[in-house]
Amino acid sequence: MRTTTKRAAAVAGLMAGSLALAACSSTASGTEATDAADLEIGSVDLAAAGCPADIKIQTDWNPEAEHGHLYQLLGDTYSVDDSVKSVTGPLMASGEYTGVDVTILAGGPATGFTQPNAQMYSDDSIFMAYVGTDEAIAHATDLPTVGVFAPLEKDPQMIMWDPETYPDVTSIADLGKAGATIRVFPGGTYIDYFVGSGVLSADQVDATYDGSPAVFVSEGGKIAQQGFASAEPYIYKNEIPEWGKDVDYQLINDAGYPKYAAVLSLKPENVTKYADCLTALVPVLQQAEIDYFADPDATNELILELVDAYDTGWVYSQGVADYSVETLQSELVGNGPDDTLGNLDADRVQELFDIVTPIYSQQGFEIPADLKAEDLYTNEFIDTSIGF
Repeated sequence: MRTTTKRAAAVAGLMAGSLALAACSSTASGTEATDAADLEIGSVDLAAAGCPADIKIQTDWNPEAEHGHLYQLLGDTYSVDDSVKSVTGPLMASGEYTGVDVTILAGGPATGFTQPNAQMYSDDSIFMAYVGTDEAIAHATDLPTVGVFAPLEKDPQMIMWDPETYPDVTSIADLGKAGATIRVFPGGTYIDYFVGSGVLSADQVDATYDGSPAVFVSEGGKIAQQGFASAEPYIYKNEIPEWGKDVDYQLINDAGYPKYAAVLSLKPENVTKYADCLTALVPVLQQAEIDYFADPDATNELILELVDAYDTGWVYSQGVADYSVETLQSELVGNGPDDTLGNLDADRVQELFDIVTPIYSQQGFEIPADLKAEDLYTNEFIDTSIGF
């Protein structure tokens, strides 16, 4: 672990010619609490609202710009624990201390690729976790959660292809008609939906993707591949010299899979127990996202510092961070069906519910017979006046 009192300069030299998506964690070195005794509480008092003294939030991956809205909660004083891949500091609301700490826990390789909802259930000190709305349905029996804030209006997941090889393709459906092989990680429910609905055929899907760009590059554009719109288009053009050119893509949301990704979610009983806390906290989360996209530079410096400190083997450059912010702003974040940031649209959640429930039932997931789409989330803590 190391403790720092100011955000370090952006970490340089993180460019690489491949996309690394798995690594071992570093040796444990202990933890250290952040001293906030000399800070004056501002206009939002989360301690008085009954929030935990340390609000622990489990993310789904290494630090990245997609999580910038969370790292925006940290001020100039924080401690980094590189043994568990976490950062802790006074929780700030637009620069004012709120009376509690926040700990942001990395996911992915930091947790042995355990899903955030499972991690939250295995560690009672974790208050909130990223949970996609499809995951919330799949695990409504064994790992039930309720979402309270959706930082992303669209899921960054996409399918990408070479526009030179497929000049007439503009969508995933076009890839289906073209008969292109599509490499994906195994287990993607959205792929099951695309196959079941006839967008793709089963024989097009190659579920052997492991995160490496090698096959996509070696095939010279003949295959399509899953990825994240907030990262891979930049990486493949600028950091993989063997490819070094543009890719085209379509978001899975735009292809008809209406998932909300990375919804900040709690155990159902904690939504009731901490209702007063959430009434005060959720608007802070909304405003932190607004503040991050208004001026992301300092927070991105912290993100790059944490990637370096955690040393999981993952590569994340300043260029990717900058591209990610631009893409998030232009395509992935925004207000909900109204002028409000972070609320979930009932019709959209119901649509996803209707899509995935039969898929999960066929796959053997135990979906409660009385489960309703509205059980998966609540907008009651959202401040409707906060939006882009």
